[in-house]
Amino acid sequence: MGGLANYFTRRVLLLIPTFIGITILVFTIMQFVPGGPLEQELLKLRASAMMGGEAGGGSGGFQPVEIPSDALEEMKKFYGLDKPVPMRYLSWFWDILHFDLGTSYVYAEPVWDVIKVRFPISIYFGLIGYVLAYSICIPLGVFKAVKHGSPFDLTSSVIVFIGYSTPGWAVGAVLLVLLGGGSFWNVFPLGEFRSEYWADLSFWAKIWDQVHHTILPVFSYVVASFATLTILMKNSLMENLGQDYVRTAFAKGLPEKRVIFVHALRNSLIPIATGLGHILSIVLAGSYLIEKVFNIDGFGLLGFNSIVRRDYPVVLGVLVIGALLRLFGNILSDVCYALIDPRIRFK
Repeated sequence: MGGLANYFTRRVLLLIPTFIGITILVFTIMQFVPGGPLEQELLKLRASAMMGGEAGGGSGGFQPVEIPSDALEEMKKFYGLDKPVPMRYLSWFWDILHFDLGTSYVYAEPVWDVIKVRFPISIYFGLIGYVLAYSICIPLGVFKAVKHGSPFDLTSSVIVFIGYSTPGWAVGAVLLVLLGGGSFWNVFPLGEFRSEYWADLSFWAKIWDQVHHTILPVFSYVVASFATLTILMKNSLMENLGQDYVRTAFAKGLPEKRVIFVHALRNSLIPIATGLGHILSIVLAGSYLIEKVFNIDGFGLLGFNSIVRRDYPVVLGVLVIGALLRLFGNILSDVCYALIDPRIRFK
């Protein structure tokens, strides 16, 4: 356990410069992207002035709107643009160290308050997709390995690789067109987490409404990891079936099912089990675009809309939480791998 503790400590220490590097890169890029919050606000002011001129019956054509210099300086100060980029980053990072993610430009609320109410929605879809992906892909990969070269293996491989080459959000858009409300079949609703009248439904009606809104988004989530997990499971089992210990088990006269499902499968699950560490990132399982397609007001859609609206404090808050979850998830995956595989030593 001492080696494990030392390894974990080193990885956590390595996490610090990695996190700083990620935030510096994204923060710097955001400062130079055109159409930032100040530009957006100036456009709104000019548009309001033009509409006011038209309402007043002005006919002098377009007149440029001059923003007083003192007002412009106040706006720059409000958006933190009155300092050089390095000073902006250091000020923002200092606030992060004090668990202050800032205040949203759009919602006028603390970023943490804006984000935390959307966690349960993304965790709901992420957890269901996570469990379904492993529950389906492991048995399918095992069966493909046992039936390698059979018509079932070839047919399922075609389906798996079609799914691998198709983004989850594209699958979701097609499903909405074919099965969503207003389509020919009209089987499922047109997205959202639940119906507007959900609170007025009976208990069982609430369950059915939630399931009805869950099927298509979860299917789109699972497509993303479906091929990877299935092929990984198949290849891992086939590799173990060719090992000497499996041939020895067969030579001893052990039944085929026992050799496959007791001896070979146990070792074949090691690469799959390493993905358990990424359960920390289930809040990120809801892709930005999938939540956009289904209009699910979760963590992903918040990040997408914040980028479009140039709500930089929320964008950076989503970045901080997402980066930390990914980094700690990678560490936990390595620890799981070492605990499962006795051949791994932390030295």
